[in-house]
Amino acid sequence: MIGKLTGLVDSAGEDWAIVDVAGVGYLVFASARTLASLPPVGGAASLLIETHVRDDHIHLYGFADAAERDWYRLLGTVQGVGAKMALAILSALPPDTLVQSIAAQDKATLTQANGVGPKLAGRIVAELKDKVGGIALGAPAFNGKPPLGGACEDAVMALESLGFKRAEAFGAVARVAEELGSAASAESLVKAGLKELSG
Repeated sequence: MIGKLTGLVDSAGEDWAIVDVAGVGYLVFASARTLASLPPVGGAASLLIETHVRDDHIHLYGFADAAERDWYRLLGTVQGVGAKMALAILSALPPDTLVQSIAAQDKATLTQANGVGPKLAGRIVAELKDKVGGIALGAPAFNGKPPLGGACEDAVMALESLGFKRAEAFGAVARVAEELGSAASAESLVKAGLKELSG
């Protein structure tokens, strides 16, 4: 099982790169985010690898960092999300946005990924909502546990009505709620949230 590759970038395409390790070229499939982080052809690169072995092929999937790899593994546990779909999601949404979207139950953001419709987005949110806090995925301070309810929910709805996306509003309210404490009013959360979003 290959867990990491370090070598020179030989070539790259839309969803793949070939990494030359001591004269052997490994074809690695990767997200747009990981491919964008690679140096130009001839440059040294190091990728974390997930190896998929099937009867008819062996595929390598590469990741620039552990957070993206962990998300790839987690997304793969959702029914209907295969390797290529997980990469499409990671190409469209960085790990911190995924944490916020799932914790906030924001299906619309997930549909930005190529091939993810409302039904699949709903399944991803439903199946992962209790798991996002379980692994270190670059989550904001609330660690994937939604602080929604009462004043926090009111503050998120108020920010949404001002034109912010639910995931953005949720993330901002979660961060300021930690600072202001559980007794904070919706009004103070909205004010602090606006400051956070415009900062």
